[in-house]
Amino acid sequence: MNYRKNKKGEDVSLLGFGCMRWTRKGGRIDIEKAEKEVLKAVESGVNYFDTAYVYTGNEAALGEILKRNPGLREKINIATKLPHYLIKSKAGMEKMFQEELRRLGTDYIDYYLMHMLTDTDTWKNLCDMGVLDWILEKKRSGKIRNIGFSYHGHTEVFCNLIDVYDWDFCQIQYNYMDEHSQAGRKGLQYAAKKGIPVIIMEPLRGGRLVSMLPNEAKKIFSSAAPERTPAEWAFRWLYNQPEVTCVLSGMNSLAMVEENVRIASDTEPGSMTDEEMQVFEQVKEAINGKIRVNCTGCGYCMPCPKGVDIPGTFRCLNEIYTESRGGARREYLMTTAFRKNKSAASQCVKCGKCEKHCPQAIEIRKELSAAVKELETPVYKIASKGISLLKLW
Repeated sequence: MNYRKNKKGEDVSLLGFGCMRWTRKGGRIDIEKAEKEVLKAVESGVNYFDTAYVYTGNEAALGEILKRNPGLREKINIATKLPHYLIKSKAGMEKMFQEELRRLGTDYIDYYLMHMLTDTDTWKNLCDMGVLDWILEKKRSGKIRNIGFSYHGHTEVFCNLIDVYDWDFCQIQYNYMDEHSQAGRKGLQYAAKKGIPVIIMEPLRGGRLVSMLPNEAKKIFSSAAPERTPAEWAFRWLYNQPEVTCVLSGMNSLAMVEENVRIASDTEPGSMTDEEMQVFEQVKEAINGKIRVNCTGCGYCMPCPKGVDIPGTFRCLNEIYTESRGGARREYLMTTAFRKNKSAASQCVKCGKCEKHCPQAIEIRKELSAAVKELETPVYKIASKGISLLKLW
């Protein structure tokens, strides 16, 4: 296993175990199966395990595995998350944190994240609740070793969040298709320049960069040298970048653990050739050939006077055509509604300011209207209204 360093100079395995995708049996996590996968991963050098308060049964399952295997806790780093959108006070933070410790059967968390931190206004709201004193208290007592945040959204907002606090690490969605969207390569490099380790989630977009690849893209990978699966190509693209600290994989079989460990043990930053990098450009071209909106995510259309996340909306709209409707709609809900200042396409008033700055000459107003029809379903509207009524921010 290869390792990279955290802010303190400690080893973090290049491959991290994303516990969210453990196999379920009868609605419950299959503990026996998950235990075998965890032990195999640890035996192979994996030391970073990611879970969260809102992953149903997940923290408790990891806690049970640790309980069954004395001495295992000291060999791994546990990363879990505070669902700040469900709390209203400093007391609420403490209550949830104590519940997580109980579920995990531990008295400290190695990597603790503000789950899906959306913008600086949300962080300010947390500060008003007393999060700074709370973090300081937990770090001084050793209950939290490293503090960070996870993020889904635009590059500019991500960079702003990086600057509002002295973070120990952060976590972003990043893969070869999100190179210029989400936090993107610019965000990755910005965090690294600030000395902040970056954990990668969704390296395969929830498996869609394997199971939902267009046939043309599959053919490009299969005919490329050296011979690799689409998943291996995707992981190596990430491992090739020195700014990447750890890549999470939702492993749910021993074969998957063994394969992913093999890849993470046989790679070095900067080792991919120009010819190999060109394969990704060909694959992206094949995938993008099926998209609806030719948006590059440059952000020249931003900021929208009404707060619409135009590049983010088009990314989700395109995912309907390249991946799946369900996945696109879930991501749209997560990135436009789970925030204090909503950024939905329906907020567009058709002023046209954005179109004057678009280098691709996209009919932005027209495509935003299409996005409303495709993405703002009755389910979206109910969920968005519910989030507002609950006053999560």
